[in-house]
Amino acid sequence: MARHPRRNDGKREGPAWSPSGSRGGRSGSKHNASAIGTDWVWGWHATLAALANPRRGPPRRLVTTAERAKELAVRMPDLPAPEIADSAGIAQLLPHGAAHQGVALKAGPIEPLSLDELATPAEGVLVMLDQVTDPQNVGAVFRSAAAFGARGVIVQDRHAPAFTGALVKAAAGALDLTPHARVVNLARALDELADIGWRAVGLAGDADEPLGQVLDGRPTVLVLGSEGDGLRRLVGEHCDALARIPMPGGFESLNVSAAAAVALYEATRPRG
Repeated sequence: MARHPRRNDGKREGPAWSPSGSRGGRSGSKHNASAIGTDWVWGWHATLAALANPRRGPPRRLVTTAERAKELAVRMPDLPAPEIADSAGIAQLLPHGAAHQGVALKAGPIEPLSLDELATPAEGVLVMLDQVTDPQNVGAVFRSAAAFGARGVIVQDRHAPAFTGALVKAAAGALDLTPHARVVNLARALDELADIGWRAVGLAGDADEPLGQVLDGRPTVLVLGSEGDGLRRLVGEHCDALARIPMPGGFESLNVSAAAAVALYEATRPRG
């Protein structure tokens, strides 16, 4: 096991939707502030992915502009008619500044897989996030995981943001395409993954070896630390190797989501 982990390459509910298409509430009505939450999915791509994901169950509420309703009818003809509202009316349902693109959805949560379900058999690449708490970063990591065909993402149960709202929007649909597991103890999870046949590589900005030399084509868990402190000591000690992303430009480190994208590219590209 590798010792002395170092800083990671990352710095730091409303009324039910009526299936008949009737309005659950008027688009122009005032909303109680307590009803404006982050348990919505918004944005065109994120909403389409959520609607197409059978693991979420049937939609609880769907509100769109008239134009988006026509587009949905073409893409998903079996979908019940949504509630119709103007752009301002949809914005009232969502956190301030949410770029909803004419759609907002309340859907059931995505249930995580067990670690064994996600990781068996040992093939390809997994991403593990060690207390990465910024929703934008986690969403971007899911987007990169989907883009590079990673098997899934592992997060710690008590130190990860809720998979709703801004996180889902940042993932741009990838949260519904890339499975995930939540575990209580990351170090113990790495031991379990090793028993299945996975090799863990932790990213540390000042590790001795570059990532390209550490990767060997075996099933790999890329372990990335939090935005501020990087990998925790115990998690790093349960990695098989630590590696850095070479930065010839001289910059000290990358944002954790950018580091994840670079690492996933390196881990999934063909090797001789």
